[in-house]
Amino acid sequence: MQNQVMEEFFLQLRNTPEVAAIRHVIPGTDVMSPPAHSAFSNPIEMMEFIHKMKELSDFKPVGFKMCIGDKQEFIEICRAMQTTQIFPDFIAIDGSEGGTGAAPLEFTDNLGMPLYDALAFVTKTLIAFGLKKHIKLLVSSRIVTGFDLLKVIALGADACYSARGMMFALGCIQALKCNEDTCPVGVATQQPHLYKGLDVNDKYVRVAQFHRNTLRATVEIMEACGFKTISDVSADKFFRKIDAVNTASFQDIYFGREGRLIESHTDFEAKIF
Repeated sequence: MQNQVMEEFFLQLRNTPEVAAIRHVIPGTDVMSPPAHSAFSNPIEMMEFIHKMKELSDFKPVGFKMCIGDKQEFIEICRAMQTTQIFPDFIAIDGSEGGTGAAPLEFTDNLGMPLYDALAFVTKTLIAFGLKKHIKLLVSSRIVTGFDLLKVIALGADACYSARGMMFALGCIQALKCNEDTCPVGVATQQPHLYKGLDVNDKYVRVAQFHRNTLRATVEIMEACGFKTISDVSADKFFRKIDAVNTASFQDIYFGREGRLIESHTDFEAKIF
């Protein structure tokens, strides 16, 4: 009984009248995320919906975000792109390491492929189907440092976005109370007496400095490695310990020892799986 009362209390704190007015829902009620999209039910319809979104937005960039949980599902999406010749402008890949404090704990702890494995798989799949030239790959999941940024670029990312590092710069102390509306530093809460601790005049400077210095560190690492441009960043220049005595490059770990990415989807599934 006490747990139910507490749950209702936190719900009212999160779905405040202000939030409800913005989202056009009833204050203090559950707002459930749908398990599926109502606009499409298969990959072909998904591509048609993307084209519709492009038309309605006067062909502004349109893409989708996903965390890889089923490799065959993404392969079917690529087949739909080939069939329809409709291509999203970007695909954002989120790794299982990501997830906000608002997500169910079982989801953040267990679902999805780790970022590097997922990104390498998506890169190989898009290249195999001849789609990479049409689509930009964006990635996220615990990308904080300049070295993190270069590692995902080496695995095929065109750009990355980071919330975690920015949150730290903003003042997040990982109190793990994101879902309780009681964040002690005022980052993840709608309570005025808590979020008033976020002094915009101070925090925006911290966030800007973090962003600027992260990019500066990225450039310094590139200079040390001899990378003149982003296109020079390659998977064979990054290494990782794979057991007690052996080290392997990202090229060997994620793309195979043939020294190149798969270029044809003729025997794609045999090579990937």
